[in-house]
Amino acid sequence: MDIDQFRNAMGKFATGVTVILTEVDGDDVHGMTANAFMSVSLSPKLVTISIGEKVHMLSKLKRSGAFTVNILASNQEELSRIFSGNLKCETEIEFDWLDGKPVLPGVLAQISCEVVTEHVEGDHTLFFGKVNDINVEEKDPLIFYGGRYCSLAEKEAVGQARRLK
Repeated sequence: MDIDQFRNAMGKFATGVTVILTEVDGDDVHGMTANAFMSVSLSPKLVTISIGEKVHMLSKLKRSGAFTVNILASNQEELSRIFSGNLKCETEIEFDWLDGKPVLPGVLAQISCEVVTEHVEGDHTLFFGKVNDINVEEKDPLIFYGGRYCSLAEKEAVGQARRLK
C-alpha cells in the first residue's frame, strides 16, 4: 500500500476539529489545527494529542509543558484554516484564559492540560495531558471527513434527501 492509499483510508474516519494552543515564555501564544486528539482515561482524566516531528508546535509544547485543546464549533472553519496555515490573514486572534492557559472563545469545549508524559512513535510525538479544567458549550461541532469540512446539519440534510428518494 502506498502513502496516498493510507491517507485516503484514514480520511474515511470522520473527526472533530481542534486547535491546540500553548503559551511559551509567559506571553507568546502558539497554536495549530489538529484532529489527532482523543480521550485516554477517566481516572485520572487524561487526553492525548499527536504532533508531527516537522511541526514547529512540537518544540513549543516541549518547552511549555502545557496545552489547551479547543474543540471547534460548526461556524469556526475559518479558525481551523488560520491555525492550519491554510488561510493567511492579518486578523488578530483574541484569546480567553482557562486555568491560566490560552483558549479560543466560542468553541464547543476548552480543555486545559499539563503534559504528564510524551511518547515518540513513527514521525509523531504523542503528548499525554492531565486535564486540569474544562469549559463546555452546547453547539454543533465542526467535522472533517474525506479531506473537507462539514457539519452535522449538512450530513443530516443529505441523509434525509436520500431517504426521500
